[in-house]
Amino acid sequence: MGLKETLSEDLKNSMKSGDKVRTETLRMLRAQILEFEKSGVGREMNADDDMKILLSSVKRRKDSIEMYEKANRHDLVEKETKEIEIVQAYLPKQMSKEDAELIITKIISEFGAASAKDLGKVMPLIMKELKGKLDGKLINEIVKLKLS
Repeated sequence: MGLKETLSEDLKNSMKSGDKVRTETLRMLRAQILEFEKSGVGREMNADDDMKILLSSVKRRKDSIEMYEKANRHDLVEKETKEIEIVQAYLPKQMSKEDAELIITKIISEFGAASAKDLGKVMPLIMKELKGKLDGKLINEIVKLKLS
């Protein structure tokens, strides 16, 4: 079953149970999928497209949390945090920082990167390997630390 079907089924269940936050979050995800389908791409959604939608949703919420914290809106921070947890349930299991560091170190050594100048060359390889498994900001920090 694809993401769209899974979301539809989970949306029905959350509506029946009366879980407002979950229902709103799932509706938003479904809306993003429908928007993609109507965008005129001319192809079916694939796993990468699913991942992009989910990751952008998480990123958007993290950005919102930062703004809400600056504005002292703890009620909205809590809501956004719950929504992130709901969306992350549809993402692959997140990798630990230690495991990611091992993979990053391996890719850097295979490529022969030695300095920060090589960041642009190794980041695409690393992102391809770790996409959806770890936050992009964290990956970037680890790579910069390894190359400095």
